[in-house]
Amino acid sequence: MIVDPISERSLKDIPSLTLATGLLDNQIEVDLMREFTFLLFTAVAGIGLTAAAPQANAQVSVNIGVAPECPYGYYDVAPYACAPAGYYGPEWFNGGVFIGAGPWFHGPKDFHGHVDNHFHPAHGYKGPAPKVGEKPEEAKRVDAAHFKGNELRDGRGHTVKEKR
Repeated sequence: MIVDPISERSLKDIPSLTLATGLLDNQIEVDLMREFTFLLFTAVAGIGLTAAAPQANAQVSVNIGVAPECPYGYYDVAPYACAPAGYYGPEWFNGGVFIGAGPWFHGPKDFHGHVDNHFHPAHGYKGPAPKVGEKPEEAKRVDAAHFKGNELRDGRGHTVKEKR
């Protein structure tokens, strides 16, 4: 049987291998320390950025401007054009002043008022309509006795079923 003289000796007995193994161990230690240091700095930076970040408010507001100044009210859906006399029933006015509709509605939460949707463009109306800023003509105002409403609305743009 042939015996290999190197296999019978310990690797530590060979000076060049001992030096190489020691250098290899030191390189692994250095690499591990670099990785640990990198991870530590990354964690500290992440915590610091999170703590320093300003909080965003979750409130959203949309400024739609002021209500159109229309003599007989305005439609309760965009583009909020002026409605002709006879569209809104008398319950939409308080002392002759329109209580508002759509985003500018100022009535009570459970308000329901009549409209005559024959005067609404979505129902085919193509007749004359007042312009923003025009003044009302008393002769055109429709009183309760002469108003012919055919739809009940809530002031916020929704049709309401009439209770019978």
